[in-house]
Amino acid sequence: MQTEIPCMLMRGGTSKGLYFLASDLPEDINKIHDVLLAAMGSPDERQIDGVGGAHPLTSKVAIVSKSTSSDADVDYLFMQVSVDKAEVSASQNCGNLLAGVGAFAIETGLVDASEGSTDVRIRMLNTGSVTTSTVVTQSGKVVYEGNARIDGVPGTAAPVNLYFQNIAGSSCGSLLPTGNPVDLIDGFRASCIDNGMPVVILDANEFGKTGYESPDELESDLPLKDLIEAIRLKAGALMNLGDVSKKTVPKMCLVASARNGGLISTRNFIPHRVHEAIGVLGAVSVASACIIAGSVANSVSNADLSPGKHTIDVEHPTGFFTVEITSESIAGETRIISSALLRTARKIMQGSVFIPSKVWNPN
Repeated sequence: MQTEIPCMLMRGGTSKGLYFLASDLPEDINKIHDVLLAAMGSPDERQIDGVGGAHPLTSKVAIVSKSTSSDADVDYLFMQVSVDKAEVSASQNCGNLLAGVGAFAIETGLVDASEGSTDVRIRMLNTGSVTTSTVVTQSGKVVYEGNARIDGVPGTAAPVNLYFQNIAGSSCGSLLPTGNPVDLIDGFRASCIDNGMPVVILDANEFGKTGYESPDELESDLPLKDLIEAIRLKAGALMNLGDVSKKTVPKMCLVASARNGGLISTRNFIPHRVHEAIGVLGAVSVASACIIAGSVANSVSNADLSPGKHTIDVEHPTGFFTVEITSESIAGETRIISSALLRTARKIMQGSVFIPSKVWNPN
């Protein structure tokens, strides 16, 4: 016997995952972990016995419910399902799957559609932050087709606009968790920042890299990966994240000067694979670091950005990610007021995923 669980398979930004209503899953968090591992087919490097795509970017889950908060319409819990380990983590947000949450909420009747576009206020339970997602809607339905394009995804789709406010320090407690724009960790300059995603920014040149290597090239450099992981473990403690050996944060970002018209070039360890692009909130944190004087990102990009509103193009292996950052300076300290960006999403499949009843049988 198998247990049937309703869900949708959706692409959100440059990621893909299963979207569930919280009411269709167990109440016990450990049992939820078991269900998600079975649904994705983990642990197995091919995830052959589940719907996972054998990569962290395609082994993700969004759990959505009507919000219990007055300032949000829906609650969204992100779960990263490990591919080759029996591990499920809720230690971070995911801004890419976030791009599909508004559409999912409308599709499942959690939010009523307006004509033209619908604003969905989403509380990200992983950190408690709230964002507004604007979804194109017509005749009560989500519109997925359109002319918007994002690097890392073929073709075009309807735009999904995401607007973030007051997300600085959402995981670590402050924009600069160590109190410094740059720290020295194992002899390497590191900027630890959290504007929606904890990120450690490193100068690629200090590691003997150009910063333009392909993800495959960086992943095959085992000494480099070991060195970056050692720095990550120490940075995690400095960033108030504790022992991060089994966490997916902080992310590690090698940066270099831009070469394709952007402000800065990035290669992102997430944390043990290298992203084919860059995560949504990772891009927001990197863009934020570019405007902080003395940070690694600021010095590498050679940016001279005064307080105010700036559009920053963050280059990555498959193109660039545009982030609009609004900041102010108070007593010489940079404060990020808001950030906005464009994503797209698409419903790929709707139905049920089946898991062995020995994993969970609600009857």
